[in-house]
Amino acid sequence: QVQQNVERLFTRFVEEGKATVRLREPAVDLCLSKANVINLKTFLSAVRLAHQGNDTGALPLSPLVPAKNSDVEKPKTKMIITSRRDYPLTKSFPFSLEHLQTSYCKLARVDSRVLCLRKLRKLDLSHNHIKQLPATLGDLVCLQELDLHDNHLEAFSGALCSSGLQKSLQLLDLSQNQIQALPLEFCQLRGLVQLRLDDNALLRLPCRIGQLSRLRFLSAARNKLPFLPCDFRKLSLENLDLFGNPFEQPNPLVPNIQLKIPLTLLECAARATVNHRIPYGCHLLPSHLCKDLEVAKTCRCGSSCLSSFIQITVTMNLHHVAHTVVLVDNMGGTEAPVLCYFCSLDCYSQFLDRHLQSN
Repeated sequence: QVQQNVERLFTRFVEEGKATVRLREPAVDLCLSKANVINLKTFLSAVRLAHQGNDTGALPLSPLVPAKNSDVEKPKTKMIITSRRDYPLTKSFPFSLEHLQTSYCKLARVDSRVLCLRKLRKLDLSHNHIKQLPATLGDLVCLQELDLHDNHLEAFSGALCSSGLQKSLQLLDLSQNQIQALPLEFCQLRGLVQLRLDDNALLRLPCRIGQLSRLRFLSAARNKLPFLPCDFRKLSLENLDLFGNPFEQPNPLVPNIQLKIPLTLLECAARATVNHRIPYGCHLLPSHLCKDLEVAKTCRCGSSCLSSFIQITVTMNLHHVAHTVVLVDNMGGTEAPVLCYFCSLDCYSQFLDRHLQSN
């Protein structure tokens, strides 16, 4: 049986107690390491003789002794590298890794060897020089935590948001980068529980951020946010930090009027499609129309509007969406401006009457 099944022996490092036996069936390599050199040579001699069809009875083989648990090397599941000199340049990362940290290594890109670690649950690439994320990062379907704190990122691609990370990713740290906006697809990361966006250059948050129903911890301090999206009202958070953003002073009496009267046929059709939840897709409509429908605005009355609307900002107490709120400014405030839309002059007039009466 040995003669038929052993394909090749690799004995170059036998003096170090290492050798490899390649089998035909199953097609695997048996890697021997940390072995006693004398015993290993005797074992390999027996295998070689059997492989050649010779009698092994004359060899002084020692009796088999079961290995102790302490002698068996367990698969490595965690590796932490915090300096460039310790970063492996020639060796591969163990495929059994579930937690990998490579910080302060001056990495300019994500190592392709890391993208092969399909068992990764936690990946920490913080404190590097990464400018762009590869789309294949989304193939790490077990990834639950991704830390990209303190890099040179300018964007987070929509392709990653549409990948396997949709279901697996629970913690995402993009703080201390150079991101100005997040893609519409970002809100497809429905598994997110914790999101850190501090110290970027964000001019807005995703308009459909309310779809992140599992989100509990959100920090976007020290960005350039003038206001919050209308959908922000739908969040239900444990902790919220929006300190240090240049929020505008809300003024409901100065509306941004984008109404087109009479409504165009496109606007009427779009409103009807969204209001009546008519199915649509790129197989039925041009892709740009599908994207427009996905970001349709919702009036206070519950109806939708596309490109014909009245927009204002109103004050919202952030305690309505979060249990614990970090002060928005040094004055002790916990309020921020949030966008509000109206589909018609009637809806805006009704809101204005109520607003003036309450004040």
